[in-house]
Amino acid sequence: MSERNERNEQPGRTTALVTGANKGIGYEIAAGLGALGWSVGVGARDTGRREAAVEKLRAAGFDVFGVPLDVADDGSVAAAAALVEERAGRLDVLVNNAGVTGGMPQQPTMVDPAVVRAVVETNVIGVIRVTNAMLPLLRRSASPRIVNMSSGVGSITRQSESADVSMTGPISAAYSPSKTFLNAVTVQYAKELRDTNILINAVCPGYTATDLNGFRGIRTPEQGAAIAIRLATVPADGPSGGFFEDAGVVPW
Repeated sequence: MSERNERNEQPGRTTALVTGANKGIGYEIAAGLGALGWSVGVGARDTGRREAAVEKLRAAGFDVFGVPLDVADDGSVAAAAALVEERAGRLDVLVNNAGVTGGMPQQPTMVDPAVVRAVVETNVIGVIRVTNAMLPLLRRSASPRIVNMSSGVGSITRQSESADVSMTGPISAAYSPSKTFLNAVTVQYAKELRDTNILINAVCPGYTATDLNGFRGIRTPEQGAAIAIRLATVPADGPSGGFFEDAGVVPW
C-alpha cells in the first residue's frame, strides 16, 4: 500500500510528524511518541531508510506512516502536508528534527560560504518551510505543539563562557550558528503565536552518539529524544519560546 493511500483508522488519535525520523534521535522520538499510542509520521527523504524505519516501528507495535520529506524542497514539503491532511485531517505535534552539520572543520577564516548556506538551508530555512506548511493543519488541533531540535552548541552564553568542547562543540562557522539562528526563529514564532494555543519550543538532546557526530556522543539516541518528547506533550499552560534540555532551561 502506498504511503499516500494509507488511512488512519482512528481519526481521533493524536497525530505527530517527525522530520529526519529514519534514524538516530528522530527515530527514537517517533518511537517514543508511538509508545504513547499516537499515530506518527516518519518524515525522511531517503526512501529505503524511511521504509525500513516504518517497518521496524510497526514491528514494535507502533502506528506509524511514512512521509516522503526533503525539508529543503518546497514541492516535497507541500506534498508532505497534503499527505498528512489526507491521512489524518490535522496535525497535533510537529517535531522539526532534520538537520545537517555541513562537515568539519568549519573554522570561520576558512569555511566555504556555500557550506554555511547549505547548513542554514536545512537547519533554519527548512524548519521555517515545514512549520509554515504544517501550520494550517496544526491550527485544527485542540493542543498543537511544535518542537525544534536545536543544540546546546547554539547557546551564545556557553560559546562565550565555556572552554569545554563537550559543551561548545568544535569551532564552527556553520552548524553552531545555525542552531543559534534556529533558537532566535523559535522565539519569533512564539511571539507571533502567543495569542493562539500553539506552543513552540527549542530543545537540546545533549551530546548524543549519532552519525551526525561520528557516534562520539556520550548519550544514547533514546536519551537524546526524551526532551523532545517531553516538550511535545506539555499541557496548555506549558512554556512557549523557550530552550530546554533534560536539566532544565538552556541559556541563550
